[in-house]
Amino acid sequence: MSGFDGFNTEFFQTSYSIEDQAQPYDYSGRPYSKPYGGYEYPQQGGFVPPDMMQQQQPYTGQIYQPTQGYTPASAQSFYGSNFEDEPPLLEELGINFDHIWQKTLTVLHPLKVADGNIMNETDLAGPMVFCLAFGATLLLAGKIQFGYVYGISAIGCLGMFCLLNLMSMTGVSFGCVASVLGYCLLPMILLSSFAIVFSLQGTMGIILTAGIIGWCSFSASKIFISALAMEGQQLLVAYPCALLYGVFALISVF
Repeated sequence: MSGFDGFNTEFFQTSYSIEDQAQPYDYSGRPYSKPYGGYEYPQQGGFVPPDMMQQQQPYTGQIYQPTQGYTPASAQSFYGSNFEDEPPLLEELGINFDHIWQKTLTVLHPLKVADGNIMNETDLAGPMVFCLAFGATLLLAGKIQFGYVYGISAIGCLGMFCLLNLMSMTGVSFGCVASVLGYCLLPMILLSSFAIVFSLQGTMGIILTAGIIGWCSFSASKIFISALAMEGQQLLVAYPCALLYGVFALISVF
C-alpha cells in the first residue's frame, strides 16, 4: 500500500482534451477541411418542400357525399354514334327471318319465280336448321346418320361449287352454294318423316322417293339459274343436284 501512496499521479496527465474530438484527422495526421469526409450534411428539419408550406384548405363537402372531380363522358362520345342508329344483332350476324321465309317458300313452291338478289346471299342459318331436322328425323326412324349427313353435304357443296364456277360467267361463292343446297333439303325432311311411320322400300316408297328427289333438284336448279343468270342450263344444273339428293334419299330409305 505504501507503493501506491507514493505513486506520482502526474504521470498519466496528457495534452489531449475532449474538444479535440470535433476535429477529425486522416491517416497522415492532418485534419480534414470538412467534417465527415468532405460532406456537409444538413441539419434535421432544414429543408421543407414548398407544397407542404402551403396551408391546407378546409373540406367543405358533406360526409358520404364526395365532390365529383370529373365529368363522365357520354356513351355517344365513346362509340361515335347513337345506339339507335346501329343495326340489330341478328342483321349483323347475317340472320334475316324475312329472307329465310322467302327462300323456304321458294323451295316449297317449285313453280314460284325465285328472287336472284335474295338467293345470292350467304345465309347458313336455315341450312343448318334443316340439316339438324333431317338428322333428327332419321334418328327417330332408328338411324344415327349425323356424320353421313354433314359429310355428304360438305362433299356435295364442294362439287357443285366447282361445277357452277365452270358453267357460269359470273361465278359463285361457296357459301351461296351451301345455302341453296341446304334450303332445298327441306323436301327430303318430309321423306325422312314418312320413313318414321311407313316403310319406303315398296312401290309407293320408290315413287315417293323419286318425286322428292325431283322436287329438291328442280328447286335447287331453279334458284341457281335465277341467281347466276344461266338461262337455258337448268337441266344441266339439275342433274348433279339430283345425284346429290339421291344419296340423301338412299339414307332415308335404307
